[in-house]
Amino acid sequence: MTSPLASTAIPAHRIAVLVLDHALPLEIGMPFVVFGAPQLPYDVLLCAREPGPVATDHGWPIIIEQGLDALSTADTVIIPAYRDFLEPVPDAVIDALRAAHARGARIASICTGAFALAAAGLLDGKRATTHWYHADELARRCPTAQIDPDVLYVDSDDILTSAGVVSGIDLCLHLLRTDHGAAIANDIARGIVAAPYRDGGQAQFIRLPSRPLTSADLGATQEWALRHLGDPLTVAELASHAHLPLRTFERRFTAETGTTPMKWLNAARVDHARELLETTDAAVDHIGHQCGLGTAANFRHHFRNITGTTPREYRRRFASR
Repeated sequence: MTSPLASTAIPAHRIAVLVLDHALPLEIGMPFVVFGAPQLPYDVLLCAREPGPVATDHGWPIIIEQGLDALSTADTVIIPAYRDFLEPVPDAVIDALRAAHARGARIASICTGAFALAAAGLLDGKRATTHWYHADELARRCPTAQIDPDVLYVDSDDILTSAGVVSGIDLCLHLLRTDHGAAIANDIARGIVAAPYRDGGQAQFIRLPSRPLTSADLGATQEWALRHLGDPLTVAELASHAHLPLRTFERRFTAETGTTPMKWLNAARVDHARELLETTDAAVDHIGHQCGLGTAANFRHHFRNITGTTPREYRRRFASR
């Protein structure tokens, strides 16, 4: 796996993964999987309330060498899910989180890690998410926050929250994409065999059909569509490729991905456009056509709707990287 950052000198961005008692090992490891590649300019470390052994949700402990002092120099703090999220958060942890945020650090949580942010008052007045099963409880504990149980992750600028388990990978890839662009994030995603781009607005997989509608493999249709993004694809053509009736295909696609076929297709096209803007000198209008987004106006509309900026502004920010 290669990266344009491998040959550049970029100061290391320090990420502190704050492990609370009975944290979930899978979520602890996610930041290291995404940000730990040697070609990336990140310094990822574990910390806890106190150095020493910290019990995980699986019963066995992990040995952590750094305490809360690590938050005082962190650029980003990530709190993985932990089992005791209904218990009071230690005052020392709350104080350290507040101090890190006041200093300008970016704070993120995976799944129930959001409860620690709520205890510190960092979700007050903000939009946030957590695992859908615990969303009502988080809303009860943080009534001034707008808790959205139907999304994968929420980016509220300096406070970011994600839903359960795999959406933590999506959040980390989103942070990487924000820092260094789509090309590098997609490169890392391919290396860890993760979906290269799942928009935070996609729904959590809460309501699934009681039985499969068909045994057709939608993954093959998605792969086919990704190879033909420049073509004027329609939902009917995707359904035909999957050998499904149109309405059956739409229902199954939405149930399995949390978004509609056309929204997924537009997001994939914009993500491909981001990579081309970063890695080529092709004209912006040409990239829009190449990615299947049509006219310059249509390209700008979809690009701004998904990224919050224009193609030219995006290129100015990331092309040099």
